[in-house]
Amino acid sequence: MMFNLNYIDPTAFNLGPLSIKWYGIIIAVGILIGYFIAQESLKHVGLHKDTLVDVIFYSAIFGFLVARIYFVIFQWPYYMENPAEIPKIWHGGIAIHGGLIGGFITGIIVCKIKNLNPFQIGDIVAPSIILAQGIGRWGNFMNHEAHGGPVSRTFLEHLHIPEFIIRNMYIEGVYYHPTFLYESIWDVLGFIILMTIRKHLRVGETFALYLIWYSIGRFFVEGLRTDSLMLTSHIRVAQLVSVILIIAGLILIVYRRLKYNPPIYKEAGPLSWPNNKVKAK
Repeated sequence: MMFNLNYIDPTAFNLGPLSIKWYGIIIAVGILIGYFIAQESLKHVGLHKDTLVDVIFYSAIFGFLVARIYFVIFQWPYYMENPAEIPKIWHGGIAIHGGLIGGFITGIIVCKIKNLNPFQIGDIVAPSIILAQGIGRWGNFMNHEAHGGPVSRTFLEHLHIPEFIIRNMYIEGVYYHPTFLYESIWDVLGFIILMTIRKHLRVGETFALYLIWYSIGRFFVEGLRTDSLMLTSHIRVAQLVSVILIIAGLILIVYRRLKYNPPIYKEAGPLSWPNNKVKAK
């Protein structure tokens, strides 16, 4: 298998009739790296090493399903005419916000069942989520999708990005904004910031800051994209959801500080559902 950086084939390799896409490989790698990082974080709060297995497993599965459903809903005119395309996820079409919604809801349910504090678990996995998102955007690059509007080659050269990115932003005779790269860099920076300041924050605030940080970057990057899901002819769904999540993150921080005065993350120890109380040994 030859890997040509001048034009990256979305298909990594074939197993008989089955085509293995770079997109799926990169998404899986992002999830695995995030999982191992979160596993290390468990040690610092005294939780068992297997605590996240069910949370991440079920959240990933249902998050993926909701991500597809979310995309189909906002592209319903097309799928109503082509219902056979709905399950064909290999043709593309998942929405990160849908995945987050499905994953968050599933995670809360699993935390309830396992008697885990969802805010503490959220703080543990938030840096991993945003890192996985940053890695996952390279899957969009491999698919030559999720790009911005047309630009000149000179514009891309002035960004001082690698030549192979510039060449693969040349799609059907036009150079495009590498919005995947903008968001990936923003996400990785967010990962570094969250991992650095988490120990000084109160329980629940790392997760809230993740919502705020990711949503700010997504709002601006979304404005450059040409493939946005649209609520109306002028309102992009991802931008609207980003604004809602920014407000929700701010409210979450203020409300929990005033109402519960939660403990500092690094001093909390294992917390039970749904209180800020240490679980009995």
